[in-house]
This record gives sequence, structure tokens and C-alpha cells, in this order.
Amino acid sequence: MATIRLRESTHKTLKSLAKMTGKPLQDVLEEALEEKTRRFYLEGLNEDYAALKKDPKAWKAFRAELREWDVALNDGLEDE
Repeated sequence: MATIRLRESTHKTLKSLAKMTGKPLQDVLEEALEEKTRRFYLEGLNEDYAALKKDPKAWKAFRAELREWDVALNDGLEDE
């Protein structure tokens, strides 16, 4: 467990979100951090795909590899 200092406005927002969701402040803060982390990851991923698309040869190779992996979807195994 750690202690952090928050701006009064941030604490007020956390309290408001906690009240609206019925969750403890700690859970609200943790969920917000997880969401922000996912957003950064996806933004970076989108930038990587955009860069890959700018290289036609690399994009073509990537698409070919995806087609090869798509065969695994028809492996005959039933969903668990």
C-alpha cells in the first residue's frame, strides 16, 4: 500500500465516481489507470500499423502471414 497526494479536484472527481458506481475510491482509481494504460497501448499499436501500412512490401508480407494464421481457425477443434 502506498500513499499519494492528489489535487483536491481529482479527489472530488474520484469521490463522485465512487458514489456513482458504488465502488471504493481505490477501485475507481485502479480502473481509470487500467483504462488509460489500455488506451496508450492501443494508440501505440495503431501508430505501428500505420507505419507498417506505409511500407507496401512489409504490409503485403504482414497480410500474407495473417492469411497463413487464419488456417488455424479451422483446426477442427470445438470451442470449449
